[in-house]
This record gives sequence, C-alpha cells and structure tokens, in this order.
Amino acid sequence: MAQEDVFKKIVSHCKEYGFVFPSSDIYDGLGAVYDYGQNGVELKNNIKQYWWQAMVLLHENIVGIDSAIFMHPTIWKASGHVDAFNDPLIDNRDSKKRYRADVLIEEQIAKYEEKIEKEVAKGRKRFGDAFNEAEFRATNQRVIEHTQKRDALHERYSKAMNAMDLDELKQIILDEEIVCPISGTRNWTDVRQFNLMFKTEVGSTAEGASTIYLRPETAQGIFVNYLNVQKTGRMKIPFGIAQIGKAFRNEIVARQFIFRMREFEQMEMQYFVKPGTELDWFKQWKQTRLAWHKALGFGDENYRFHDHEKLAHYANAASDIEFKMPFGFKEVEGIHSRTNFDLSQHAKFSGHKIEYFDPETNESYTPYVIETSIGVDRMFLSVMCHSYEEETLENGETRTVLRLPAPLAPVKLAILPLVKKDGLPEKAHEIMNDLKFHFNCKYEEKDSIGKRYRRQDAIGTPYCITVDHDTLNDNCVTLRNRDTMTQERVPIASLRDLIEDKVSITSLLKKL
Repeated sequence: MAQEDVFKKIVSHCKEYGFVFPSSDIYDGLGAVYDYGQNGVELKNNIKQYWWQAMVLLHENIVGIDSAIFMHPTIWKASGHVDAFNDPLIDNRDSKKRYRADVLIEEQIAKYEEKIEKEVAKGRKRFGDAFNEAEFRATNQRVIEHTQKRDALHERYSKAMNAMDLDELKQIILDEEIVCPISGTRNWTDVRQFNLMFKTEVGSTAEGASTIYLRPETAQGIFVNYLNVQKTGRMKIPFGIAQIGKAFRNEIVARQFIFRMREFEQMEMQYFVKPGTELDWFKQWKQTRLAWHKALGFGDENYRFHDHEKLAHYANAASDIEFKMPFGFKEVEGIHSRTNFDLSQHAKFSGHKIEYFDPETNESYTPYVIETSIGVDRMFLSVMCHSYEEETLENGETRTVLRLPAPLAPVKLAILPLVKKDGLPEKAHEIMNDLKFHFNCKYEEKDSIGKRYRRQDAIGTPYCITVDHDTLNDNCVTLRNRDTMTQERVPIASLRDLIEDKVSITSLLKKL
C-alpha cells in the first residue's frame, strides 16, 4: 500500500476512534484547526506527562512554569518576531492557491532523495545478500545523477534562504519546473514575505484598545521570567526552565493533518549555561533528547538529526530530530543554541538588568541558552503513524491495531464481562472500582467478546481481561495481550502487579 494511502487511513482512524476531530466539524470545520477526542486527549496528556517527568522529575536543576498566552507587545519586538517572523510565500495564478516557496523546494529535494532510494531498493532486490550499498551508491549512474541534482539544488537553496533572496527562490522554482499540485501549471507570482503572528486587541473601548499578539512560541514566556525563577528558586547555573503551552501561527500553507496547524502545543525547555560552554551543552542535549524518543521503541532507523545550515538570527548552532512519517522524514523536535540573544534583547527593551552573578568566579554575565522544543501535536502524529498497523491473522482475518507504547495508551486495561447477566457485570465493576485508582480502565459489555477485543485493539489498549462464570468461583480472569493476542488465566489479586509497572510512565523513564 502506498504511504499516501496509509496516511489517509491513519487520519480516518483518528476520527473514527475518538482521537482527533476537525474543529467545528458540524459547521464544516475550520482550516488547520483540530480538536482532540476522548482517546486523543488521553494519549496527548500521556505524551506531555512523559516529557514533563523526563525534564522536571529526572533533573534536579530543571523546574517548570506556565506563562500567559497574552504578553506585552514589546516582547515580540525585542524577540524579533514583529520584524522577522516571516514565511516566503508564492501564489499560483491559475489555481489561486498559496504555497510556501521554501516548502516547494524542500519537497523537490525530497523527490530526488526518493528517486535515489528507489534505485538502491532495486539494487538490493537484484543482488540480494551480495548487495554492497556503498559501492552501488558510488557507481550506479542513475544514483550519481540524482545525487548531483539533489546536492546542487540543496546548495543553491541554502544560499538563497541564508540571504533571504526572494527572487532567487522564485527562479529555483522555475528552473526546477515545479508545478502547482492543483493546477499543474508553473504560472507563479513573485515570492513575498508574510508575518505569521495573529493580532488582537486588549482594552474595553475601541479608543483605548492596544494591539497585542497571540504568542507564536512559548519560549519568550520563559525568558521574561528568567529573573523571577532564578531568584525565587535560588537556581545556580546551569539550570533549566520547562513549559508546556499553546502557541499560534497564521500558517498559510497548513496541511498534513495535525503536522502543521494554526493552534498547536509546544513542550519547551530553556537551559541556561555559562558563555563558552554552550556548544558542549548543545551536543549533550541532542543526545539526551534523542534517547527520550528512542525509549519509545520505534526503531533507531526511524530517527535522524538534521543540522541547520541556515541559522535563525539568535542561534550559533541548531539541529532537528526528524522522524520517519508516511510522508518522509519530518522534524518533531528542535535543539538550538540561542546564545544570549533573548535575554540581552529583553534587557535592552525593558531597561532591566538580566544577568547572573556567579559566586564561584565573582563575575556577572548574561547566560547563554540551549533550547529543546518539541511539538506535542507532531509527537502525537509520529506515535500514531508508527503504531498503526493492519495485520493479517493466521486464520486469514484482518485486524487494525494500534501498537502504542503501553505507558502512552489512552486506556491501559479493558474489563469485559463475558455476558451481561449471571452476576458477571457486577464482578467486572468490582474489579474496575479497585483498579481505576491506579491506571485508566474501561468497562465494556456490548457485542461479542471478539468484537470488543477488536475495538480495544483499534484504540491501542494493551491489556483486556474477560470476566467469565469461572471467575465467580476461582477469582481468576483471562488476561489478553494486545500485541501477541495470547491469553492466560491470572488471579484478580495479581492484576495490578502484572499490569501497573508495564503501563506506567516510570517504565519509560527507567530506560533513559
């Protein structure tokens, strides 16, 4: 099945099983805005809990805050967002559709990469065990041609983006003969800049109202609270401040489901360090964050670093952790060395001195910052994409199963009475009333036991127990494993010990 078709099935599955709904669905939706359903919010909260505990619980020198969405408008002037938070946009005159010029070019680069991988796959199939991939890539003429085209385009694109040469970006699109996906034509407008911040007004009257912005990132809320946290927490360098919160960007080209939205959630940690040590910390946090992802067990081959050639105005190093989605490797987390730009800018614009006095060296300095920033929604999507599977069973039947990491699963245990009589529902409720204090349980009695198993497989429930007539006599239930579908008879008194450690966030944290 084509990866595009797989992705469509995942999107459909998210709606059908209560994970993600189009926002304002009964009003035909609102573009690039989504709501999380009853199972989606549980999965999302578990992802956030895993991140929060990995940051705050496991590091004595990292604390959390929750800053406001509305902030003083001068903050965004100081941060550079008012003047520089722009995307290069281009329109197709025939389809009347608008695109990000940089995304069009990056997709063209990805097409060359796909062609290279197809040739390599052919070679692997042709030569079998004797296949030497390195030699094949170095000698196969088609691979060499595609690689040269990719590298030349990449170099030209990098130069244009670093110089923000809008004319060159358009020329690249024309030279590469990139067409509009809708109209199929190359009738493009010039490339122009578009600011992504949402504006609104605060004040009780039109005359007294002032323009403010919905925050486009959560980082600035941490920076403007640096002094408050450092002093009240008696924090010593190095230390970090973590935050989970909503951010808003007026994305013109919002697509690929929840991968790029106008309202989204971020998990960010700003780590304050002594100047001169920032690049060492940058390397360390890259590995720390990659380990957090890999602990989920999705396979090392599905992750890679992408080091930035074009750096943001505040950074001296930047790298993305990319995850292999059905539509290619895409960024899920960014690690940046932001230097002391943010604190220096806020000191300049606010008139407040923002420095750290180092008692060991008797000197004051403006700390440098290492940022780790992960999109909750993108992380959610990567988990769903990797976990979704359509499996053919030995008897020829098929089942759709979400092989979610058990600690992230919305429901940890489904409690199923075999029939709706003979005291079995009452016994099942008794079990649930005991276990619901320890992990999220779901009671279900409708339909055959086989259909109920399939529904739980589809939402990713790692364990089901069946309460049958023998349970009333021997106080044992049948425990079913989602992934293996094996069943075993276990005492009710042992359920918590058997399940709790496997489904707790702690079991993930122990891998870090």
